[in-house]
Amino acid sequence: MNSSIKNIIDIIMSDAKTVCGKMDLSALYGKKVIITGASGLLGVHFLACIKNLIKKGKDIETIAITRSTPPSYINTLIDYGNSRFVSGDLADSVFLRSLPSVDYIIHAAGYGQPMRFMENPINTIMLNTVGTIGLIEKLRTNGKFLFISTSELYSGLAASPYIESQIGTTNTDHHRACYIEAKRCGETICNSYRQKGLYAKSARLCLAYGPGIRTGDKRVINTFIEKALLEKEINMLDYGQAIRTYCYISDAVYMLWRILMEGKEHVYNVGGNSRISIAELANNIGRIVNVPVQMPDSGKAGVTGAPDDVCLDITKFEQEFHPMSFIPINEGLSRTVEWIRGIINCTNYRVNKGSRGCQSNGH
Repeated sequence: MNSSIKNIIDIIMSDAKTVCGKMDLSALYGKKVIITGASGLLGVHFLACIKNLIKKGKDIETIAITRSTPPSYINTLIDYGNSRFVSGDLADSVFLRSLPSVDYIIHAAGYGQPMRFMENPINTIMLNTVGTIGLIEKLRTNGKFLFISTSELYSGLAASPYIESQIGTTNTDHHRACYIEAKRCGETICNSYRQKGLYAKSARLCLAYGPGIRTGDKRVINTFIEKALLEKEINMLDYGQAIRTYCYISDAVYMLWRILMEGKEHVYNVGGNSRISIAELANNIGRIVNVPVQMPDSGKAGVTGAPDDVCLDITKFEQEFHPMSFIPINEGLSRTVEWIRGIINCTNYRVNKGSRGCQSNGH
């Protein structure tokens, strides 16, 4: 491993060490685990946590599922025992049947970026429905399943923070319906299997960010940082008035592990406490990278269907486990900048000069 790749992997492994230091994951020893979406932001951090356990000399067999060949720089996260990356389509019943029975499944695959799931509506629906059923059928007796759902289920509600007993008001012709309805159905699938005695949980995740994000990701933090590093400015397409509540990736992954391993309820909110406008977010990143932020001459619309405010109530999680102490937003942003700068250096990545602006999208 060259020094540049080692440096960026060390960022993720440092976060994984922090997560593993907060809880007991020894129940994974000697078990077989499937992680879908294994090359995504969540996936690489779950892999890093398991790699941290492996470094202690414990055996865990991990099947890391991706749609396409993963970036080479994350291969070191699964270079042990019988563990492996497996490329396949989770909407393909033949591929699903080919998977082995396992003890733990984390279903984190999906088009988390609004631009991507709106461009791939059918695949988005299939991943969260057909894929969810096929994966749960691979769970061994007494196994545990975690479905990564979304705060998008609250779309259409008037005031946040949202609690788990609420549900959104959007219709099936909403611009984001393929994602919202697919996740709602995925949760229903999990609840149906719970009624049959399976241990299946859903986690409504809200705006996780941090090291591990892939270049070209269209979510707003990644876009702002790439523009700052590669174009030496952040050029806004709207005034960035929408409010978001971000959760640093190690905090999110810690909460998700606790839900998978110990959760008593069927669904939990997972989110942070860093409430910030998109404009403030851009300005914070601009200060970290030391580049200007350019506002538009006149207001323009953001991504279609994006909510004005996103914030989750995590009382259920904190009452069952403990109050969270979150990574501050600027600390998390600095680590994310460090990661993306490292990825750019490793891959000779270049931004698409035909797309200079940054919109305040849903993520």
